Amino acid sequence: MAASGGTVPGGTTPAATTSAETSPEVEKDAEYQEHEVILSPDFLSVAQITEMLAEDVDGVQQKLETFLNVKNLKTCLKEAILVDYYVSGFLWARGMDFSVLQYSKFMTLLDMLLYNLRTLHMSLEGSLKWLGEVMAEIGPSHLQKNEKWNIFDIKQANAIIDYLKISLFQHYKLYEFLFYSTREEIVIGTEQMIEVVKSSGGLFPNPLEEGISFDIYSTFIKPSPTTDTEMKELDQEQDPKESQPEASTPDIDPLAGFTIEDVRSVLGQVTDDILISIQTEINEKLQIQEEAFNARIEKLKKA
Repeated sequence: MAASGGTVPGGTTPAATTSAETSPEVEKDAEYQEHEVILSPDFLSVAQITEMLAEDVDGVQQKLETFLNVKNLKTCLKEAILVDYYVSGFLWARGMDFSVLQYSKFMTLLDMLLYNLRTLHMSLEGSLKWLGEVMAEIGPSHLQKNEKWNIFDIKQANAIIDYLKISLFQHYKLYEFLFYSTREEIVIGTEQMIEVVKSSGGLFPNPLEEGISFDIYSTFIKPSPTTDTEMKELDQEQDPKESQPEASTPDIDPLAGFTIEDVRSVLGQVTDDILISIQTEINEKLQIQEEAFNARIEKLKKA
């Protein structure tokens, strides 16, 4: 062929002919690149999936916590929900007996759906439309274009769609609330400043017994008990002091200054006061009973 850019009788330029010949390859490459963008990057590598397949349920959760770099699983609700989302998806895929490649693409699908919701703020309708486009790329409907892109068969594709309906799409509003709504922080603890008591002779007074544990008090603060010899010496020192008052105080009769007549008069006065009070009380009770009987008699007369 000539290398000039002129026209060839009855045809197009050589440049145009070259473009026409290579256009199917360019279109194929563009389609392949678009397919690769949809399926990549992988959420989990082949090595990570292989490690998780050898673990039980708790091991899968621990591996995903490490891969997701989760630090506050027990205190952060968002992190706990995300870990549960991925763990549930992986365990469901294990029940489907997926291959390693199918594991990789399914976990990537879960991650991209969550990415569309969290970052792109994609609605439920948009997520369903996007899922249809992706399943057309990796599902059996794309078999006629390229067999190597056929990752899932019809049964597996339908099972994936059913799982996404009951896992993500059924609770789509809750996931939106999780990512978009601000939640009030609840204080579940308080910070306290505690100063350590210095040794005796410092600026701090000795602590109260109520402010420290009994073990610390009995070990370091409680005075040591005195020995038996010391207790005897203390008793001997206290005995002379206590015996002196007892020896110096003679026995005195409290009735020595009163005669028999004085005692009789006092007892008689006390007895009269007691009898008068008793008699008054009896008279009051008799009067109350008399009034009650009179009232009953009047009622009988009227009847």
